[in-house]
Order: sequence, then C-alpha cells, then structure tokens
Amino acid sequence: MVLNWGVSVLRDVMGEKRGLEVRSTRRSPRIRLQVPVFVRGTDAFGSEFIELTKTLNISAIGACIASQHVLRLDQTVHLTIPTPSAATSGLVPSETPPIVAKVLRQDLVGETRLFGLEFLRPLE
Repeated sequence: MVLNWGVSVLRDVMGEKRGLEVRSTRRSPRIRLQVPVFVRGTDAFGSEFIELTKTLNISAIGACIASQHVLRLDQTVHLTIPTPSAATSGLVPSETPPIVAKVLRQDLVGETRLFGLEFLRPLE
C-alpha cells in the first residue's frame, strides 16, 4: 500500500520508529518534531499577540503547539519559523512566509495549553 510505503520512508528519515505517530483516522502522518515558531493572532479576549513557542508534532496538514494564550475554536493564527540570516541586525530574526492555520481543538495539560491546528494550505 502507498500509505505503508510513505510511513516506512518517514521512519527511515526520522531514524526511529518512536518519532512517528500514525492513526488510521489521520489524513496525514504526524511526526513528533519540535520546531520553534512565532504564533500571531488575536486571543479569546480580543488582544493581539505574538508568541515564540514550538510545535510538539507536525504533519503536512497541521500541527500541535503549546501556547500561553487562550484561543477560540475555528479562529485563524499565523505561524512563522524563525530563520538565521546574516542580513538581519540580530535584534529581529528573519522568518519564513506565514503559514495560516485554523484552531481545531484545545487541551489543557497541567498549566500548558495545547492547540491542534489545521493548515489552510497543506505543506509541500
């Protein structure tokens, strides 16, 4: 099957089977990968924010992130990945183009808020 082949390739790339989460209900396999991201949006109280956080897992169609802010279901946020660049002054890091995502779910784990996001355009 094509899906099994794709999972096998991802496992080879990741170098370990534990780094991959696969569920039959998922449209795209998730990889446990922590990537620093800036999250920009408006919280549930109407205040605009920008926060440096990280992904906990990611797939071609979405990600799970931790955030200190309270977000609403179905709202959109913009994610950018900070990238090093010799052209910047060092005070403000350069970033990737924004990835627009919709909040699908939220969980509270201890003091940490986790948000399941769906990208409006899948990653290529």
